[in-house]
Amino acid sequence: MVYCSDFHIHSCLSPCGSLELPPSEIARLLAARGVELAALTDHNSALNCPAFASACRKYGITALFGMEAQTQEECHILCLFNNVDTALELSGEIYGLLPPVMNNPEKTGDQVYVDEEDNILGEVEKYLVTGADLDIYGLADKVHGMGGLVIPAHVDRPAFSLTSQLGFVPNGPWDALEVVRIPSSVDTKGFPLTVSSDAHFPEHIARRTFELDTADENLVSPDGLVDMGVLKRALERRPVS
Repeated sequence: MVYCSDFHIHSCLSPCGSLELPPSEIARLLAARGVELAALTDHNSALNCPAFASACRKYGITALFGMEAQTQEECHILCLFNNVDTALELSGEIYGLLPPVMNNPEKTGDQVYVDEEDNILGEVEKYLVTGADLDIYGLADKVHGMGGLVIPAHVDRPAFSLTSQLGFVPNGPWDALEVVRIPSSVDTKGFPLTVSSDAHFPEHIARRTFELDTADENLVSPDGLVDMGVLKRALERRPVS
């Protein structure tokens, strides 16, 4: 089966994201625009993933959960899981590794997490767009050890990417690389490539999607969760340049 997919979406939890993007609205827009497989990846936090899970069930979207983590090198890395609890576990660990820089909503934006009915449950105190005390390889090891997948984000952009921070895409345990467009303008070392919306506002949802071909394998296990082995093998079928 071929899934129209988007693995990089921000909600009202990200300070640079719109308050008009609670998880329920994200799922509604995804369904309306034909996306079948999607991940919620707020900056350094997964606190809106429980509401996203409920919203995706309502709209029939297959969901992944995680975050766009920011490392010591100031690289953005997508960390994806098939269940909310694991995403929240990593979220707590990453939050503890963030510097004590408090968010100022009037200057840098709100960081609110909500329930499935869009009621605000709380606001994150630390500013989420800062680097955790963990390097790219330590993060990858941690995510893989928790059963997740690791996709460095927008590697061909001039900020917060492997190429902007390191000058190149290093060899590493990456399950894929996210680029803005295919073919890519940078050397992607033969890793499978994805694109994404990197949505922060309603009009961004599904502006860039990619096809994920699971061949004759079932992406969703009998327990209702995404089979991460099937997902990884499907990513390996993606273009590499």
